[in-house]
Amino acid sequence: MIRSMTAFARQERRAAWGVLTWELRSLNHRFLEVGTRLPEDLRALEGAVRERVAKLLKRGKVECGLRLQRTAGAHGELSMNREVVARLVELVTEANALHASPAPISAIELLRWPGAVDEVEPDLGPISEAALELLDSALAELVDTREREGERLRAVLEQRGAAMAALASEVRQHLPEIRTQLRARLEARLAEVQVQTDPARIEQELVLQLQKLDVDEELDRLETHLREIGDVLKRSEPVGRRLDFLMQELNREANTLGSKSVVVETTRASVELKVLIEQMREQVQNIE
Repeated sequence: MIRSMTAFARQERRAAWGVLTWELRSLNHRFLEVGTRLPEDLRALEGAVRERVAKLLKRGKVECGLRLQRTAGAHGELSMNREVVARLVELVTEANALHASPAPISAIELLRWPGAVDEVEPDLGPISEAALELLDSALAELVDTREREGERLRAVLEQRGAAMAALASEVRQHLPEIRTQLRARLEARLAEVQVQTDPARIEQELVLQLQKLDVDEELDRLETHLREIGDVLKRSEPVGRRLDFLMQELNREANTLGSKSVVVETTRASVELKVLIEQMREQVQNIE
C-alpha cells in the first residue's frame, strides 16, 4: 500500500501517577530519521522508541515527543534522615548554650538542611511500560494517516499517468501523418537545391533523416515506464525511490521527444508531458 511521509498523530493516557502524551510528526526525507524529545526521567526509552519506529516506517523524518505530567504527590515519598536531623539538633543545642540570647529554631528550618530529607524516587517501570504501549497506539495512528494520504497520492499519480498515456496515444495516431509531413518538407528542401542528384541517394538520405526525427521508440519507452508505474503503485513495500527513478526516465523521454519535434503536435505533447511529469514528481517526493 502506498504511504505518504507526511502525517501527525497524538495519543494521551491518564493514570494514578499522571498523564502521558505522545505527539508524532512525520515529514518527507530521503531516509528514515527519528528524533526524540523525552522527559529526563524517561530518557532510557530512547532506544526502544527508535526501534519501534524503525519496525513500522522505512522513510521520513519522524519527530517523537513525549510529555509526562505527574499527579501532585506522585513525585516520590519523603522520609526524614533521622541521623542528620538528630546531629543538627545536637549542634543547635550546643550553639544555643554558647549564645547569650539564643533564637529558637523550628522543625521546618531543620528539614530544609541539605540531606535532612530523603526523597524516594517512584518506580518508573509502570510509567515506562505505559509510555511504550501508548507509543504503539500513536504509531498505529500515524501509519493509518500515512496510508490514507498515500491512497490520495496514488489516485493523483494514476490520473496523471492516464493523461500521459492518452497524450502518447494521440501522438502515435498522428505518426503516419507526421512522417508524411516530414518527407514532404525534406523533398521540398532538396528540390530547392536544383542540382542533379541520384534518386537512390536521395531516398537513402530521406530515410536517414526520417529515422533521426522519428519518435516511435520514445513513445514505446514512455508507455513502458507508465505501465511500470502502474505496477509499482500496486506493491505493498515502500516504492518512493523507485517512483522517483521512473520520474527521471519519463522526463528523459519527454525531453527527447521535444528535441526531435519538428511539428506542432509533438512539440505540444512534449510540453504537456513535462507539466504532468513535474506534477507527478512533486507528489512522489512525499511517498515512502
